[in-house]
Amino acid sequence: MPDDRTTVTELATALGMFSYPDVRTALAARPSALSISDATWSRLSELHGSGSFGAEFAGAFANGRAFLEAPDALDGRRPRLIEWTGGRRPPGDEVAPVDLRIDHVYLVSCKYLSRNIANPSPARLFDGLLLIAGDWDQTDWYLRTAADEYRALYRACRTATGLDDLPDDPEALTAVDRRRLRLALPGRSYPAGAQEPYRALCRRVSTDSAERWAANVVRQRAQERQAWRLLRIGNASYFLLGADAKRPLRLRVASPWDWRQAFEFQGLDIRAGEAGQPQVDWTVGYRERATKRDRVVEGHVEVRWSHGRFAQPPEAKIYLDTATDEIPGYFALDAGPDQPQLFS
Repeated sequence: MPDDRTTVTELATALGMFSYPDVRTALAARPSALSISDATWSRLSELHGSGSFGAEFAGAFANGRAFLEAPDALDGRRPRLIEWTGGRRPPGDEVAPVDLRIDHVYLVSCKYLSRNIANPSPARLFDGLLLIAGDWDQTDWYLRTAADEYRALYRACRTATGLDDLPDDPEALTAVDRRRLRLALPGRSYPAGAQEPYRALCRRVSTDSAERWAANVVRQRAQERQAWRLLRIGNASYFLLGADAKRPLRLRVASPWDWRQAFEFQGLDIRAGEAGQPQVDWTVGYRERATKRDRVVEGHVEVRWSHGRFAQPPEAKIYLDTATDEIPGYFALDAGPDQPQLFS
């Protein structure tokens, strides 16, 4: 189930599409066209009454109203049916992170204050190229790409924490062992004796991951497909309604067909990053057909443990460093009221 903030932003966006004057009126009306359970309606009303998510309710409701009024979207027509995924993802190989479906046709993604676009396993990204299903190695990515460096880091941390009863090999750690070691390594910095082993791990994982990924997208066509997945260009056009730290995001996201009409793909550059953790940097180069201008989209992948050091195998957290509304293929919706100022 989604957390409370996600529930608010997604469902308040849906409520804004019904032309009610405000959130309170929409919640009282409980429009039957919004397909959610009575329990969810009750929870949403409780969250609104608490006052804890006032800005989120206001901003998301305004985005829904903009979608209702936009000529590229509902163009003033009240929706007959809005379905909410409630955190569930479609079973097919779909790139678009759809949260709402309107009248079986309009797909909407709600994204607020996050540059993180996905958290796949490293193997699914670097070997599987972000496909939903595939037969890729499930081995812990650190052990797969930097086994010696990983074991050296583990031994240094075990020594520094005094947990000498832990197994000699990190592959033998139980869930309880991992929790003990994680709790014994508080803060952001490693103990003095583990800092150089960690730097060595970062270098090796970053380099090996970048080389593997680049080797799997050598051809221009494979690079273009991977670029579309990184930019969340799906098989069909969809809408992104949300906000970043400075402004609302009310965008129509192009399909690959639309994308090629407006842009020419020039290349995907992949290279090892230099950061305080294993990282791979990526850049998508493209040309605007209308202006003949060459431009780039920048991003990076952080390959880091999930839920703390040694707790679980690492995941690949994919980030966009270019502003969302500057991504090629993300076109602004023209109509709608001004968004309330949500964030300072």
